[in-house]
Parts: sequence; structure tokens; C-alpha cells
Amino acid sequence: MPQKLDYLPETASQTAGPYVHIGLAPGAAGFDIYKQELGWDIAGPNARGERIRVEGIVMDGMGSPIKDVMLEVWQANADGNYAHPEGGGDVEDGFRGWGRVITDFETGEWGFDTIKPGTCPGRNVGPQAPHLNLWIVARGINIGLNTRMYFEDETEANAKDPVLNLIEWERRRATLIAERTERDGKTVYRFDIKVQGEDETVFFDV
Repeated sequence: MPQKLDYLPETASQTAGPYVHIGLAPGAAGFDIYKQELGWDIAGPNARGERIRVEGIVMDGMGSPIKDVMLEVWQANADGNYAHPEGGGDVEDGFRGWGRVITDFETGEWGFDTIKPGTCPGRNVGPQAPHLNLWIVARGINIGLNTRMYFEDETEANAKDPVLNLIEWERRRATLIAERTERDGKTVYRFDIKVQGEDETVFFDV
């Protein structure tokens, strides 16, 4: 006689509502709770390395901006170390290596200031090119999207990066490369993210 399997019923799910902004980024939702929004200070004042700004838009399959996105970023410092006991080495006092931003409700633009990370060791692989790790959530995205941002001026390191080289179609690797520009004497990297459709950004199952 077949054994009866007592499966638990699946918990109902729903897309992210406005509580995400209120709970995770209250300042962006109009709530003056904290002196400084949580997650805005990525590098801290003592971080060594090149100060940069990273900007972009998250777009849907039609190329229209998605205006209620939250992005979280993790990064190494200029020496390639993460602010973690297993992060590879020491980091500067105040360096968190983590931040959170909300897209502008009118334009869909997002951006943050930080320092350019260095080459960091990979787990059971060779050195990884300088990059940012990004996690993206919004209404309509039930499971957060994980991706990376690499720097176009790190051509040699990018060519050897073990994660980029996992992407079989070389043309798709370009969706993870940010373009470098200069504005008002400051280095700016532009990184637009497309969640679906033609030239969809590469996302990782992690």
C-alpha cells in the first residue's frame, strides 16, 4: 500500500507592497525616522581608493523605467576585502561594503556614491575582477534578482573573471559592464538594468 505523504500546504505569496519602502527605506517613503537612511553609507569616510558614483535605471521589457525598485549592493574595498570575517582581510574603520537605494519615483533613476572595489579572491576559483553585487526587488518581482556590475576600464581583469566566463554567450556578458564617464571632475559609472526582453541583464541563481 502506498505511503501517505503529509505535505504542508504552500504559504500564499504576493508581490511586494508599499510596506517595503516604509520598512526598508522610510526616508524615501516620506517618513523622517532616522537621521540618515539605513544603507546609504557604503564606504565610509576612511575608505581608500578612487571615489566613484554609480547611476542607472531599472527597465521593464519595453524599455520603460520601473519606478518602485529597491537595490542593495555588496562590494569589497579597494584592497579586494569584504567587511566580513571571511572577507579576505582587514577593511578600513567604518567601511560597511553594503548599501541600499530606492529609485526616484518620478524618473526611475537610482544612484549612490562609493569607492571602486579592488580585485578579490573567488571561492575555489581564481581572482575575480572588480565588481559590485546587486540585489533587485520591486512590485511584480516575487524573488529578488541577483546580478553583478563590472567596470569597462578593467578590460584585462574582466577577460579573466571566472564568473563572467561562465556566461556562454559573450554578447550577453556586455549586459554586466558599466560605462565610465567623467562629470564635474568626478568618475561616474552608468549601469542600466533590464529585467526582461531584448538585451536582458544577466541574472544569477544564488
